[in-house]
Amino acid sequence: MTAANEYRTKTCAEISEDDIGQEVRAAGWVETIRDHGGIIFIDLRDHYGVVQVVVHEECLLEGVTRECVISVAGPVVLRSEDTYNSKIATGTVEIRASSLTVLGKCVNSLPFEISAAADVKEDIRLRYRFLDLRNPGLHSRIVLRSRFIAFLREKMQKLGFLEVQTPILSASSPEGARDYLIPSRKHRGRFYALPQAPQIFKQLLMVSGFDRYFQIAPCFRDEDSRADRSPGEFYQLDFEMAFATQEEVFAVAEEVLSEAFSHFSELPVSAPPFPRIPYHDAMLKYGTDKPDLRNPLEIIDISDLFVETGFAPFRMKTVRAICVPDCAGQPRSFFEHMLNFAMSIGMKGLGYIKVDENMNYLGPIDKFLSDEQRLELKLRAGLKPGCVLYFIADRRDLAPKMAGQIRTELGQRLGLLKEGFRMCFITDFPMYEAEEETGKIIFTHNPFSMPQGGLKALEEKDPLDILACQYDIVCNGVELSSGAVRNHDPEIMLKAFEIAGYEEAEIIEKFSALYSAFRYGAPPHAGMAPGVDRMLMLITGEQSIREVIAFPMNSNAQDLLLGAPGIVSEAQLRETHIKIR
Repeated sequence: MTAANEYRTKTCAEISEDDIGQEVRAAGWVETIRDHGGIIFIDLRDHYGVVQVVVHEECLLEGVTRECVISVAGPVVLRSEDTYNSKIATGTVEIRASSLTVLGKCVNSLPFEISAAADVKEDIRLRYRFLDLRNPGLHSRIVLRSRFIAFLREKMQKLGFLEVQTPILSASSPEGARDYLIPSRKHRGRFYALPQAPQIFKQLLMVSGFDRYFQIAPCFRDEDSRADRSPGEFYQLDFEMAFATQEEVFAVAEEVLSEAFSHFSELPVSAPPFPRIPYHDAMLKYGTDKPDLRNPLEIIDISDLFVETGFAPFRMKTVRAICVPDCAGQPRSFFEHMLNFAMSIGMKGLGYIKVDENMNYLGPIDKFLSDEQRLELKLRAGLKPGCVLYFIADRRDLAPKMAGQIRTELGQRLGLLKEGFRMCFITDFPMYEAEEETGKIIFTHNPFSMPQGGLKALEEKDPLDILACQYDIVCNGVELSSGAVRNHDPEIMLKAFEIAGYEEAEIIEKFSALYSAFRYGAPPHAGMAPGVDRMLMLITGEQSIREVIAFPMNSNAQDLLLGAPGIVSEAQLRETHIKIR
């Protein structure tokens, strides 16, 4: 800061022992006021930090309240050693106020204590977000967000990627989540849509001859909120590469993410190359396509052992098992908790056997096991003294997911999760699935992905056996990104959509830009888009994505600060040819 500034010559954090004896001016918010019998102490806070101000003349404090904005001038003095404050960087010095000016009054009583904002009901925090953002914890996370995005941008540029901004006003997409629609004033009865992702535009950039594209892209989806998903808008590191294979995309993602997480966290981070786990294997071993690899427990399939069993709950069912080492000695309450949890997720029960020190199996299920089954369980599950083998049996579509939830609960309840960030790629997703109610063949994920095996696979294989060149990055059980090798061939594109029930005319109408562009020479291309908000949530250890966003909506997709969505005037509705019904 220069001396010419009338409000401050130094920020609060800049004041140090080097300034002792020097006259300074500082400005900020009054965090606390403490009266020690004629001597008043103020903690003054700005964007950079906190400094203590000591006031000997009470008349200087006229109109001063907590959270008002002041400018204070005076010499910097050394605090007595017994009053040092190690919690702040300026804890050995203070400003002895010779003058004080109120710059911004705080005339209302505070709806909550700034220092305790994190414990306040979320809707109140969001209604007064400008106060909430004064809390050092949230404030520092927004600063971290800025630094994190700057790091990503610099890294991508070093890797030869060109930053290009794609349109915000676009056309509605017939695939994916719900669009946010914007009525057109000039074109009656027609609508723009906010982009769910820059998907089509970035593919068109590849067709246009650009080689490596990226942007910190805003995306808009009318989705319900979750802890790791903000309704309305979110940001992603969107990138695409021409003449690139899946492995080349992986190499970029591994370098960028491992360096970003390592730079902004002291916890261990997966080193490249990240594990590649096929979707089928992930569903079998972890019961989810978003596995938390910090959890060492794995699931095995033992359905074949119980096809003709006398134990009715297992007969002709999909049976999964989880071996938990050193668990047999847990108290009875532990097993009761696991049973209650199983019932809460829709299971009818949760069978298990304990293995004692002599390798005897203990538990009601043991009497239904033959010697051959006991031996096979020992070999497949790696049973050892002191372990517990949990059984999960249900329909083919339910058992894997339930086993995954049991695995997660066991890992968390037993404290098995290892420290750090464990990343992996989930690969080889099914291209199609059968709709549950109608049996109709539909796309599983991104319809613009290249099918593995190309046109030949589409023409010769059962659609449910076709795999796509699609992949996700997962970190600690959170999906950071999805991506794909794109389908750049119009003939393959037509066939892929035909299997999902689209007529050629419909494809040409709905995806006219891509279809047309691909007929003018399109290079092979691939990419992905890691979520910025989710990465920051993991790095900061927060449980909600709203803790790393400056002005988020609440879980009901409302902006409580500005009152959105709000009512507009009849004149505005008429201008855009809208009638509320």
